[in-house]
Amino acid sequence: MSLWTSLEPASATVDPGSSTTVRLRLRNTGDVVDEYRFEPVGDIAPWTTVEPQTLRLYPGTTGSVELTFAPPRTPDATAGPNAYAVRILPTEHPEATTVPEGNLTITPFTEVRAELVPPTVKGRFRGRPKLAVDNLGNTKVTASVSGSDNGDQLSYDIHPSNVQIEPGRAAFVKATLKPRQIIWFGSKEERPYTFAVKRSGVTPLDVEGTYVQRSFLPGWLATCLGIFLALAVTFLTLWLAYQPRVVSATTELREAGVSTLAPSPTPSLSAPAEPTPSPPPVSSAPPQTEEPKNDGGGAGGDDGGGGSGGGSEEKPKKAPTAATAVRQLAASDPGGRHVCYRAFVKGKGWTAPECDGDTAGTVGQSRPLTALNIAVSGVGGTASAAFVHNPDSTNGQGHYVEPWSNAPDGLDNYIGDSKRDAPNMLGFTINVDDGRRGVCQSVHQKDRGWQNLACDKPGEGEHYIFGGTLDNGIWLEAVKFTV
Repeated sequence: MSLWTSLEPASATVDPGSSTTVRLRLRNTGDVVDEYRFEPVGDIAPWTTVEPQTLRLYPGTTGSVELTFAPPRTPDATAGPNAYAVRILPTEHPEATTVPEGNLTITPFTEVRAELVPPTVKGRFRGRPKLAVDNLGNTKVTASVSGSDNGDQLSYDIHPSNVQIEPGRAAFVKATLKPRQIIWFGSKEERPYTFAVKRSGVTPLDVEGTYVQRSFLPGWLATCLGIFLALAVTFLTLWLAYQPRVVSATTELREAGVSTLAPSPTPSLSAPAEPTPSPPPVSSAPPQTEEPKNDGGGAGGDDGGGGSGGGSEEKPKKAPTAATAVRQLAASDPGGRHVCYRAFVKGKGWTAPECDGDTAGTVGQSRPLTALNIAVSGVGGTASAAFVHNPDSTNGQGHYVEPWSNAPDGLDNYIGDSKRDAPNMLGFTINVDDGRRGVCQSVHQKDRGWQNLACDKPGEGEHYIFGGTLDNGIWLEAVKFTV
């Protein structure tokens, strides 16, 4: 061994989002001048820098370098002790490579965000919002959820009322709101309410929503009933008033001795016209699988000029959609389950259809997605909704585009927007067969790369899977799906 090393201190502590420094001292115990290179290794190597990166020492001399640790304030910076090491590579004696090890303790931090999905629900007897709770810290979070409103006008059924959320994950809490009084007639009423996310020793996180309570019978029906009743009373009054005058006229004719054997002809009333038969109901058109038009595309028309020998210009073929690709797979594998999909990449347009786990979108180009085109076969149809960037956000989160979009097997389903100024997609929800079958997804996010594959569980959970993030500044760049 021609090298002596020492870490000062051997153990250090750092807060996520800040930095700390450890000194590495080394002595050349050999008999020749040597140059040493330093390489951080281990799980926290991406957050470690060495200055200087090389050091030249004469025999018997001592030098030092500084190791700087700067873990980010994200769930990736795991709280607790983390081992680290530095590989020292001598130039003259490579066989004498040394790897001194130390310990870095990352302090825990918590950051919780919550959002109602959707923030406004409507109904006559109940409303069913969902509360998304996102753990952006580096430790597990335990919280309880409760609801309240002014005047105690609503009752709350929350499930689950207590959640445990791992770092970097989100939990969805389902709630049922029921008004304590029914509105039979009249206009709808807005009832604001608040969900409180409570953690021990921390001020509760309040999330506000609105329940719009509709009347049991619409207001226009009450108006129609009032008009109908008024007409009925008027008709009955006129009928009763007309009857006595007829009897009186007949009596007067008899008293005057007027013969009624040959009454003079009176003009006959015209016969009522035959009612015009209603036209037969028009059958609804079958669902279309037409691709939405993206902004900036021109629409051309056929020339109307004629002449001998003139030929019509051939129209360009439409690009294949996800439904085109999935129907080809279904034809070659009738009993199989397949999903095909395309992504609308900002600045590039629609990608070609990909199927069953292949990548749709771009990686490493910082190009966000604004829309998805999805089609399935063999799984009873699909439904989904887009979660997009919200420029008016006050809590750093995007918002959902309502309502959900759905399509049966073999037809196209579109979410998001392919217009030029469309907002970036941050995430999405998706299911197949109304949640009775499984669908899996993986997304590539800006600055975060590919996320782990996640699947919904038929018969359990929310009957759908969420892909992406609630963060207003992290968009999707590519997706993969399997069924």
